[in-house]
Amino acid sequence: MAQAFDIISRITERSGQLRLAEQKVAESILSDLSFAASASIGELASKAGVSLASVTRFAKAMGCRDVREFKFMLAQAVAVGQRFFDGGKMPAAAAVERPRELADVIYDDIHAVLEVNRALLNPDALLQAAQLLRDARMIYAFGMGGGSTMMSDEARYRLVRLGRPVASYHDALLQRMVAATLDKNDVLLVFSTTGNVPELLTNCEVAREYGVKMIAITALGSPLAGMVDVLLPIKSLETDFIFKPSSSRYAMMMTLDMLVLELALLQKDRSQEQLRRLKYALDMHRGGGDRQPLGD
Repeated sequence: MAQAFDIISRITERSGQLRLAEQKVAESILSDLSFAASASIGELASKAGVSLASVTRFAKAMGCRDVREFKFMLAQAVAVGQRFFDGGKMPAAAAVERPRELADVIYDDIHAVLEVNRALLNPDALLQAAQLLRDARMIYAFGMGGGSTMMSDEARYRLVRLGRPVASYHDALLQRMVAATLDKNDVLLVFSTTGNVPELLTNCEVAREYGVKMIAITALGSPLAGMVDVLLPIKSLETDFIFKPSSSRYAMMMTLDMLVLELALLQKDRSQEQLRRLKYALDMHRGGGDRQPLGD
């Protein structure tokens, strides 16, 4: 089997460089990917109006050994990304272009994911995780990708306000290096929507070898969930409306908010003094009323 590559993108990129008959094969396949993935070589040729030999030449032009390998790769691509080939189905409530109604779609998805994840909040697990953060010599927040990267930085911003020593890392190799320097007095706070990122899992394994306590905000039943000391589970609710930003980050943010609140209450006197100092320093710098946020 040839090395895996994105067969859909390759067809799109190379179709203009092919012979006319092979271009017809490309156009026929791109017009109905699901049919092409399951069709026989004869059906592909018939639909494109070309010979069997043209279909074979097309498959080889795409970098495949034969039509069979081409169809296998096409089937994989269709299975993985079907909702991205459907034009991003917009929910019925958003099938208009008025900004207010599109805003309602975003709001409804955020509300739905918060409702589902509210039911997953476990007070005992939150308290246990907060105790680990309170007692840690150093807290390291790991996240990779989009929302998880953002949330690991958010954890750093939030924890430093409470006087906790914290750093965040996103690069896979740097995470691995950091993990190798930790010990049982440190805590690793890991963010992952899926809990199934190979590099992140490997880096957590390195930390675990050195007895590091780990907290994860991740999917219930995921590989990451099975290897940590305290699990704070989340559930993402992805839709077929592919153009909409993922609402999963709101699930992580709500869980992080609850975790930081638990920590603040565990060390109430210290938290109160830390927050007072922040408020004083900000007001002396920017002015403002009593209800302005501790940040910007």
